[in-house]
Amino acid sequence: METPPRLLAQLRGEEGVTRQKAARLVVDLAYTAKADGFIEAVHAHVSGVSVITGGHGLRRFLSDLSADDDGQVAIPTTLNSAGCDREKMEEMDIQWPDFLEQQFEIVQAYERLGIDATLSCTPYDRGLESAVGVASWAESNAVCFSNTWTSLITNRESGLSALATALTGYAPEWGLHLEEHRVPNIMVHVECSLNHLSDWSVLGDWIGKQVRPEWSTPFGPMPFITGLPDYISFASKKALTAAAANYGCAMLWAEGHTQAPPLERIEGDYRPPAGGWQGELTFTAEDLAQRYEDLAPKGQVDLVVVGCPQASLEEIRITAAAVRGHMEMGMHIPEQRLWVFTSGENYDLAVADGSIQMLEEAGAVLLKDTCPEVTPYNREKYNHLLTNSLKAEHYLTSGLNRLPTSVMPIHECVAHAFDPQRSAGPRPELSTKAQPQHASSKTHREGDARLKGTGLNSQHDFSLKGRAMVSDVPITYLGYVNRDTGVIEEPGHPLDGQAIEDTVLIYPKGSGSTVAPYVLMGLLYTGKGPKAIVNRDVCALTLPACSLLDVPYGHGFDLDPCQEINNGDIVEFTRIGDEVTLTVLERAMP
Repeated sequence: METPPRLLAQLRGEEGVTRQKAARLVVDLAYTAKADGFIEAVHAHVSGVSVITGGHGLRRFLSDLSADDDGQVAIPTTLNSAGCDREKMEEMDIQWPDFLEQQFEIVQAYERLGIDATLSCTPYDRGLESAVGVASWAESNAVCFSNTWTSLITNRESGLSALATALTGYAPEWGLHLEEHRVPNIMVHVECSLNHLSDWSVLGDWIGKQVRPEWSTPFGPMPFITGLPDYISFASKKALTAAAANYGCAMLWAEGHTQAPPLERIEGDYRPPAGGWQGELTFTAEDLAQRYEDLAPKGQVDLVVVGCPQASLEEIRITAAAVRGHMEMGMHIPEQRLWVFTSGENYDLAVADGSIQMLEEAGAVLLKDTCPEVTPYNREKYNHLLTNSLKAEHYLTSGLNRLPTSVMPIHECVAHAFDPQRSAGPRPELSTKAQPQHASSKTHREGDARLKGTGLNSQHDFSLKGRAMVSDVPITYLGYVNRDTGVIEEPGHPLDGQAIEDTVLIYPKGSGSTVAPYVLMGLLYTGKGPKAIVNRDVCALTLPACSLLDVPYGHGFDLDPCQEINNGDIVEFTRIGDEVTLTVLERAMP
């Protein structure tokens, strides 16, 4: 693999320590992924901003990184949502000690790196509509939207890998940058009408819930969807891809709306990809109704939140129209029970068309620069949320906030905001959410096992022994691994209730939010992380933390370590030269 001269210079430290660290990470990812080479990126979008997502791992890392005066981004770079609207702190009533101070310590650290603090999770909404080329985006909903609906191509980056590309200007050429990997692996037939934005959100989330561990989806589930209506609005597109991204979907195809997938057609029908579809699904009106029944509020709703991802102008206007109907009946939203989240640019546009004034006159709170899932809520007031977004529901019910969350279309959400008694009764308890895709296909192995793989380009020889902690189901760090104890807290997951501390942690790859490396780094800083990590698949959510903090790492084994090693086996993990070896010393009891 040929490394560009400027990237080599950065590796040698000729452009400063900050870019040297970033270059090392870019090269590590390239060699681990067996990239075709390096490609110049035209834009980066960095995640890991809110205090409650990145935590102390993010704050410590940024403090170290931005302390060097030589570190500035090399390409245009924008920043993801923060955890609050600094102008609406009283309305948000955040009880987290020193939250605003910590939040803008993070934002200012990014700004010192030359990053444009747009504080938006929808970089595709304003300003980049016509961008073409390769980007490096670390916001799952933005990755899926971009690859699906625009000409901007990006892998599903972590906050760290996107930041490394931002600082160097280079990304490894691999994954979705290559046409041969941009191929659908799931067929989805839609056999019902989608009449509300939340219907599209339900569909995206439903698709992700069908994915099984035994399916081969090295770059995430990539569905080909048929049966969609002739017109899809911008907000509908956003709702669909954002919810699908909950489960690692980095792109999808919509028949008649996106570029045709690279599949052979015979007599008008698409033939399955080589190896066949991993799954062929049908989404019906009964499936849609069942999900709404499951997600309907059962008990007192404390707060209604709209705008996850941040509301487009279309969503703001739909919400304002629903609010207007109640205002004309002389009604007012009590106790500011409706919060609408949007970007600064869309907020200004909605001010210009009168939507903001109408919403505020009705008693709603308009918040910019933040998002429902990254906001810490005052639990003395808010213990049951209602939203129109399955992305919000996915993360609000996780360890980020652990809030019971219900889902309805916007007009129903607005009706609940005006009438606190619409869903009267005791507030619901947070239910466990064991997911079908958590089902493990592992079987207990006996006898000797010696697996050979590769490590990180930047790491040297090592040898260690330890207890293996093994899953064939991906690990979601944000919200599902306790940031203080390192205990996996995800009902139904094979490792639920187990601590990753001091283990040789073996799993296919990370899933969920792109700020996963900062959660892992925080655990490593405090001694609650693993002593080594082994991935089966290339994992841009795990590798960056191992590269920067020099955690022994292995990948690309001749056999699947998630199947060949039992949870609890005693293993030896060594590296000599470019080769890593994983050897079972003692088998765990079945």
